Amino acid sequence: MTLSSGRLESLFRPRSIALVGAANKSLFSHLAYTNLVDFGFADRTFLVNRRGAETHGRATVTSCAEIGEPVDVAYLMVPQAATLDALSDAAAAGIRNAVILSSGYGEAGPDGRAAQDELVAHAESLDMVLLGPNHLGFANLAAQIPVTSVPGLPRVAGPVALLSQSGASSSAMLDFATVAGVGLSYLVTLGNEAMITAGHVLDHLVDDDATRAVAIFMETVRDPAVFTRAARRAAEAGKAVVVLKAGSSELSARTAAAHTGALVGDDATIDAVFRDLGVIRVDSIEDMLITAGAAAHLGRLARPGVGVVSISGGACDIIADRAQDLGMVLPELAGPTRAALADAMPDYGTVQNPLDVTGAAIIDPGLFTRTITAMADDPSVGVVAVVNTLPWVSDGRPYSGQVFVDAIGAGAAQAAVPVVYVNQVLQPITDHTRAVMAAGGVPYAIPGLRQAVVALRNVAWWSSASLPAAPSDRAAVPVPEAAARHGAWSEDAARRLLADAGIPVVPARLVGSADEAVKAAADIGGAVALKIVSPGILHKSDIGGVRLGVRGDDAVREAHAAVTGAAGGAPVEGVLVSPMRGPATELLVGVVRDPQWGPILAVALGGIFVEVVDDSVLSPLPVAPAKAAAMLRGLRTVAVLDGVRGGPPADVDAVAAVVARIGDLALALGDELESLEVNPLRVDGATVEALDAVVTWRTA
Repeated sequence: MTLSSGRLESLFRPRSIALVGAANKSLFSHLAYTNLVDFGFADRTFLVNRRGAETHGRATVTSCAEIGEPVDVAYLMVPQAATLDALSDAAAAGIRNAVILSSGYGEAGPDGRAAQDELVAHAESLDMVLLGPNHLGFANLAAQIPVTSVPGLPRVAGPVALLSQSGASSSAMLDFATVAGVGLSYLVTLGNEAMITAGHVLDHLVDDDATRAVAIFMETVRDPAVFTRAARRAAEAGKAVVVLKAGSSELSARTAAAHTGALVGDDATIDAVFRDLGVIRVDSIEDMLITAGAAAHLGRLARPGVGVVSISGGACDIIADRAQDLGMVLPELAGPTRAALADAMPDYGTVQNPLDVTGAAIIDPGLFTRTITAMADDPSVGVVAVVNTLPWVSDGRPYSGQVFVDAIGAGAAQAAVPVVYVNQVLQPITDHTRAVMAAGGVPYAIPGLRQAVVALRNVAWWSSASLPAAPSDRAAVPVPEAAARHGAWSEDAARRLLADAGIPVVPARLVGSADEAVKAAADIGGAVALKIVSPGILHKSDIGGVRLGVRGDDAVREAHAAVTGAAGGAPVEGVLVSPMRGPATELLVGVVRDPQWGPILAVALGGIFVEVVDDSVLSPLPVAPAKAAAMLRGLRTVAVLDGVRGGPPADVDAVAAVVARIGDLALALGDELESLEVNPLRVDGATVEALDAVVTWRTA
């Protein structure tokens, strides 16, 4: 079934609702009905009780068909065994949307998955859309329509939509959003996502005017293609997507034969995919909601730098420490900025970023205004964070610090970039806090210094993240015939595949005898390497199938005998003879097919170090050369590419072109490719060569 935005509009903005399974003894029923009454929806709510018993002080009907007027959503609180019949009854009454609370489906093992498949098939046969099962409904807070059994819903909406696969966690998330002053446009609990997934809801919210950022708690991405399309649309619309994804496991389909498989795991793949899509990934509920709130209020920043103005020198120290730990950019201030701040500051103040305005601001609150505007004019600053206190309880008298809030608000109004008020501690944003902020013209505040650093770092990253451009004007990649795409290929076959695709490969000759090896070595001249060639031997050095630095006819014959003897019973195609190369930087470039996300490219320090140094950067394909260069510069060991022990620095652009070409080849080989690995890819200045390669296919 195609879930169009219009179809979801009728679900998330219903004109009337049927509570099916309404009962006085049901807490779910009581909470759902109370929410509807509190939001003024009682006259558009119909209670369905199969016995027709009075419920919640109101008369009921025994079936949806008895309602006698159009209804948009059926909120099903019936046991699993009665759900199919309840769906049929709702469909017969013309209802096309169902919100199903019952559990015991996909989360409950094979029998539950079978029941969920039956549920979806039945709904599709009735042309019905399902949200759930195993969840607690949703609330469209922007339109003031609660269809949920989650208590404590806020009556004032905000710009952040919150989606959660966990209904039980949603209440805690809702509470923290209220504490942190993060207003919600939607609360959607997703449950098992049997039909409507997080991606479908995200896609719908991209077009929702009330939503400027989306926060998602998920344990898995159930429909990667839908989620990818929705995330791209959100990025294009300038709406931040912030995801807290729990759980990690190794990539189930990775090939054990290739080193790349050890680098690409499920959690690492999700990191790479989210990065590629411009999705902000966080690791706590607090960071998810505060980051989403900051992104919704600040929008995309023109520059990643954060300028800090603080009433507390201690807070400046804490922010500087956390910025270093967490990667928030605190730029050095330009000369004109320093001059403007020096004019504003007392003589004993120190002009730097973070800026301590000192106690002089207590005597002259206008110091806040002047330093904020000067900081905002700096060419490296994209947002100004102002640290001061805010009240959260009232003593019945006017707030004594209102004059400082007013001065900060005045600075924010005059600033050339967005300004955010930062409270020093993680204390609630209450109605009293909001009243003080409103009086001072302060639109938004973040509680907590660390929370502010994380949120502003995340918003800065999101602001600079760009969607990958599809490679263009690239030479076509030849693809081997289908009959050849099976099993594991020998190194000789893999090398020829690379060379045909325009990937530079160190010269080599395949020989079938010791005499041929001697002749090949003589033709090459100098020291040579000999390697056994067999599709059954992928890691040749592990079994003694490689000899390096071989010189002279007798040594070549001895090496040939040694490497062929190491094959054991494996079929042997021959021996590769190639020239020795001097010391240089070695990289691993590999592709493994993820069962959900498709081919994932990995770049890492290669050779013998790939399993010793845990340093890799991943990306979904396709990867253009510019993206490949960014991946290389993202390695923690990037200093190796700059040249070590007097070696020449790597031509990163030349390396990136080869990396991108390897990715192009993997894409061209299609779904049958299991893994493609070049290890090592030798880099000596601008000279880039593949020294060894592994290719395996999914077909037997």
